[in-house]
Amino acid sequence: MRIVRFATQGRIKYGALKNDTIHGIQGSPFSQGKNHAIMIKLDGNIYDSREVKLLAPCLPSKIVCLGLNYRSHAKEFNLPIPSVPLIFLKPSTAIIGPDSEIILPRFSKRIDYEGELGIVIGKKAKDISENHAKEYVLGYTCFNDVSDRHAQKEDGQWTRAKGYDTFAPLGPWIETEINPDDLKVETYLNGDLRQSTRTSDLIFNTAKLISFISGIMALLPGDVIATGTASGIGRMNPGDVVEVKIENIGTLKNFVIKQD
Repeated sequence: MRIVRFATQGRIKYGALKNDTIHGIQGSPFSQGKNHAIMIKLDGNIYDSREVKLLAPCLPSKIVCLGLNYRSHAKEFNLPIPSVPLIFLKPSTAIIGPDSEIILPRFSKRIDYEGELGIVIGKKAKDISENHAKEYVLGYTCFNDVSDRHAQKEDGQWTRAKGYDTFAPLGPWIETEINPDDLKVETYLNGDLRQSTRTSDLIFNTAKLISFISGIMALLPGDVIATGTASGIGRMNPGDVVEVKIENIGTLKNFVIKQD
């Protein structure tokens, strides 16, 4: 199932996308039934996807991101493989959806794209074992960890570099029925392929990440884990179009503009 969040006639709703048709979901896809099982019910309403605006498919309380989680990325910078996942946070205010604009800060010097697989948490997860990790996942989506390289180097920590408004493009939907362990992840800039990898190259796979992070902080329904980027990161400029394409999920496209 492909779960979308969309705006229509002044309302914001969740739905299940099938071809060009959206079937409305009752309330939220994060509703739970007996034994806290994730339960999605349709409400009987049908919408033409071409007549609505797709939004970011969820509104997380936090985005937990991974640094240096692809072997190829570590090799690119001649860095040792980390012994534990290197995590940092992006604020929810950084989120934008598909076909929205990434705004480059007025005094920025270099802003990079980072195409990634995103994990969307379906129900509260705390101290979860790797064997049970996927029971807490609603699905997977495309993510772009937009990064200010100058601020990252200048600060020595990453909150400012990663936390600007619009620096967390997410979408276009949540795919619930895939295995995340060997997906092709690609990033295109103005139609040119810049990053290409498979999630089988992750240093810490999705189950390990959920277990590790949930041992530190509770993951809430709708929270997103951005699993890290591969080699090939590069600069974006005003007027660029950046696309993150993930096998069996789809393509997240965003437009790059300069702050007024």
